[in-house]
Amino acid sequence: MDPRRNDALVAWMAEKRLGSRELADLVNAAVGEITGRVGGLDDSNIRAWRSGRVRCPKGAQLRALELLSGLSAADLGFVRRARLPAPDPNQEPPVERRTFLAFPAAAAAAGVPSPASAASTARVGMSDVARLHQRFTDIIASDHRHGGQASIEHEAVRLASEALLLQKSGTASQRVRTNLYATAASFMSSAMWAAIDGRRFGDARNHLRHAAQLAELSGDPAIKFRIWSHAGTMYRHQGSPAEAAAANNVARGLSLARRDPLFASLGLARHAAIHAAAGERRAVRRAFGHAQEAMARANRGDVRPVWLTAFFDQAELDSLALSAYLTLGDWAMAEAHGHRCLAALRPHMRRSKAITTSRLALAQLEQGDAESALATAMRVPADAASRHPRVVGMLDTFGRRLNAIAPQSAHEAAWREFITRKDHTA
Repeated sequence: MDPRRNDALVAWMAEKRLGSRELADLVNAAVGEITGRVGGLDDSNIRAWRSGRVRCPKGAQLRALELLSGLSAADLGFVRRARLPAPDPNQEPPVERRTFLAFPAAAAAAGVPSPASAASTARVGMSDVARLHQRFTDIIASDHRHGGQASIEHEAVRLASEALLLQKSGTASQRVRTNLYATAASFMSSAMWAAIDGRRFGDARNHLRHAAQLAELSGDPAIKFRIWSHAGTMYRHQGSPAEAAAANNVARGLSLARRDPLFASLGLARHAAIHAAAGERRAVRRAFGHAQEAMARANRGDVRPVWLTAFFDQAELDSLALSAYLTLGDWAMAEAHGHRCLAALRPHMRRSKAITTSRLALAQLEQGDAESALATAMRVPADAASRHPRVVGMLDTFGRRLNAIAPQSAHEAAWREFITRKDHTA
């Protein structure tokens, strides 16, 4: 036996029935709660802790592990670095510790055993899955209201960890276990999308890896489609159309996309936007034509996942067309799709409305209609204009183009005044 091995950590993980990948996900989520940025550990880091190659995790990682376990660094077998003072056991735990200490109670209510009751075996059923599905619906709704926020990302990661803990909490049928993996993958895909929407691409890539692994365990083709379709969007936003096309082709190659015209339509529409990023004008028009035809064939009465039905419709197809034609510099076509999108958007799509309005303003401006463009840009809600990373970036671009097209004009002065007022009220 290797004398360096951290037997205390190995024993605790065995007691909690946690694998290296699962513990990494839990610690990453806890780091996010403590620091505001999700951690980047993977299973190799946990193996390094277990083997003793790493004598003690870094500050935020160690703090997260102590909060999750309720044990000290020494109890977990770590040699605390001298520059990190040991916590005072008599001190009142800070807010974040109280939050994490409350988690075992919540987990117990969901069927996850505490250390004291680890010997007892609970039954995990579809009612537990249904409870998590409701939380997933809440995440979807929050995303459509706000979008891109780190708080949505962190909550989705936490809920994915909760779903994985249920896998370890007791006996369950294979149906329940596959549904739990699918639910965890769904949460991780929402975390991934929140990071993409918030321009936190490093975090998004980490979430992609975890989400794809969970989706494979679940065997759920719908969540696989969502994950790889999001990956295509991520690479497109990063300016890598070849990688975007490869990822989106994984989604489009699933039998589900061939069987259900609505999935096919979404895959085609997103591929059209990828063609635009590559400058392939004729391919853009062809793909959007096929996407429109597929949407017309879709039976709206079919049962589909909530994440799809909550956002993908004619308005979203026009939103993707607006984005694509803006990329190509076809301002008139972009404007036409922008007006169609805004006319069809459902009321709950507040994030989409802000993005579409910002894009429409730029399309109008590039055609020389500064007056209409200014009026459109000023309709972007103040919260999105100051807090949503994509909208903030679009309005910055609008301001620079307005200054270039109509410098020292009344329109440019009105925009500067509007932005100043917005910044002061944000």
